[in-house]
Amino acid sequence: MAATNYKTFWDDKASTTTGAFIAVDGSANEDVARLTGAYTARQVACALDLQPRDRVLELGCGVGRIGRELAPKIAHWEGADISENMLAVARERLKEFPNVGLTELKRSSLESLPSASFDKAYCVAVFIHMDKEDFFLYLEEIARVLKPGGLVFFDTWNLASAPGWRRYSIEVNQHRNADPSQRKDVARNQFSTPEEVRAFCLHSGLEPLAMFSESPWVQTVAIKSGAGDAAAQRARVERDAARIAYTPLWTELFDAMVRVSGGDITPREMVQSLGDDARGEEVAMFRVWFRELWRHNEAHWGPLPEELR
Repeated sequence: MAATNYKTFWDDKASTTTGAFIAVDGSANEDVARLTGAYTARQVACALDLQPRDRVLELGCGVGRIGRELAPKIAHWEGADISENMLAVARERLKEFPNVGLTELKRSSLESLPSASFDKAYCVAVFIHMDKEDFFLYLEEIARVLKPGGLVFFDTWNLASAPGWRRYSIEVNQHRNADPSQRKDVARNQFSTPEEVRAFCLHSGLEPLAMFSESPWVQTVAIKSGAGDAAAQRARVERDAARIAYTPLWTELFDAMVRVSGGDITPREMVQSLGDDARGEEVAMFRVWFRELWRHNEAHWGPLPEELR
């Protein structure tokens, strides 16, 4: 039976620990989640200029993939998610940290969190699974819970980039012959453009400082409107752009994984692109990521290649 709301959808995906890891970013296990979590945590820390005194909110924290890496470096980390099952995994993974809180959401609102209670906030690979109305409502709520001059970093699928369009095409092809009497998945992948994201920010009380859109993602750093030194923060973000935005190598390798999913290249061809670690740290990360993906697709792709063992 198809899920009728976000909660039932994600609770079903996270009905097992393995399922929860896969649903978050395809990590499949703790080892991959730590690799991808550390990579994303560095982007978040740089985008938000995280400081030891900061109280930080993550919207859509899932299993705490990113939060586990950030919690030791800040005063308080609060993970909010609509899935009770996801939060159960996060609670176990982060139990060693005394400065962690977890909030179960009931709807597209942060109503249980006080206004102006966080210095920084972020949301990674979450808005891509929401209807646009909920995307906007959550941005309004993030603006509310941020302190004056507070910063937020978030992303969404980028319809305007070539790799983003290829990712979108996979979704389109899945619906070409869909049963018109059935509603599309409630948390299916959805896509935006930089212009749309900018409009959402401005109308929700957030001022964009920078938008990075050369990858399959629109990555946005914004400041709560009406307070704080936006000019200085904008200059800082622009200076650190290379450490925040996905690198060309990351985009190339992610695009190759998309091409595997779309049938444009074979899994074996993907393996060949993961053989030269000297190209950058992303190669080793994607090799581990793709290895676990292969293991979950051995019935279709054949035995795991020696190069991935």
